[in-house]
Amino acid sequence: MKKIILAAFLFLETVTPAHAFDFSSIDPRLSSDRDENAVVEPQPQASSVFRSPQNLTRSVEHPKTPAAKPMRNSSVRIVAVVNGDIISTEDIDNRVKAFIMINQIPVNDENKAVIYQRVLTSTIDEKLKVQDAEKNGINITEKEVDNAIAGFEQTNKIPTGKINSILKQYGISEEAFREQMKSDLAWMRLVRQKAFAGGGITDKDVQKELAVAKADFASPKYQMSEIFISSKNAARASQLAATLKDDPRFEYYAFQFSESPTASNGGKLGWINKESLAQPLQKALEKLKPGQISAPIQVENGYYILRLEQIYTPGSNTHMPTEADIRQFLENQKLDTFATQYIQTLRQKAVVEFRG
Repeated sequence: MKKIILAAFLFLETVTPAHAFDFSSIDPRLSSDRDENAVVEPQPQASSVFRSPQNLTRSVEHPKTPAAKPMRNSSVRIVAVVNGDIISTEDIDNRVKAFIMINQIPVNDENKAVIYQRVLTSTIDEKLKVQDAEKNGINITEKEVDNAIAGFEQTNKIPTGKINSILKQYGISEEAFREQMKSDLAWMRLVRQKAFAGGGITDKDVQKELAVAKADFASPKYQMSEIFISSKNAARASQLAATLKDDPRFEYYAFQFSESPTASNGGKLGWINKESLAQPLQKALEKLKPGQISAPIQVENGYYILRLEQIYTPGSNTHMPTEADIRQFLENQKLDTFATQYIQTLRQKAVVEFRG
């Protein structure tokens, strides 16, 4: 059974066709398993092993940013000031290109403003993370960044030094790539330091979760993705369903059109307990085979288009998670929960000035 850990996807046709870049060489929580089994909140009598990364259409809090249009000229100007630190158009431009490279999302008039907004938000978060890491005495050396990049290349079977030419191909600054790598390393170290300041995962925690996991293996699960369209946009749901019959890019359409928080994750929901779903969704999934996409399903305030990825049937898994698996998972879960709460706190305290 795979460990439940964070993921970062970098799809590059020239390097690893149809495969994700693996960040586990930087931190084990950044390996490519998260989208399948990520975690947010606990559910009664449900093992974390199968916990969904997002409840369907669960609302999430995002920092407020003004409406903004993507850059249209090459002149460098200030976009925002975060606690006194500047974010320039050059910073945003590099990160927009990186976002497009990572997600392999075609840019068009419909989504370029959305991409810009998401990148601006993540860049603000990046500044907050770096600032707080420095405040807490976290210092990442250039040698550590070099080692992280070397590990990244080795893990992804990229010839030594080849990452620089890949970045150049996509018009991404090497300095910006190193800054983001440094930011990630500092943030992970800071979160680990603070999350476990009061102690680590105990043997009692592991045994309790292992018992729940064993019980949870007795119920069927669906691994699925969603596109949610509100009732007021019902016509769009029908159009998308028709389009997806011929175009298999479910993640792309989820990112661009879904009104659920899972849109930013390509609509991925992870493993869902069958009993937790509304009856119309249960009935629709029972008719699907892995890889198939449903017609629009009406549920109260809108319509769902579902893609079934896998089905877990009790008795089909011959390998229960070990105590080591559970301990690693619980540590990652604690880090993930703490990081989510901590960045929210930093956002609330931040002084952000937008220059437009």
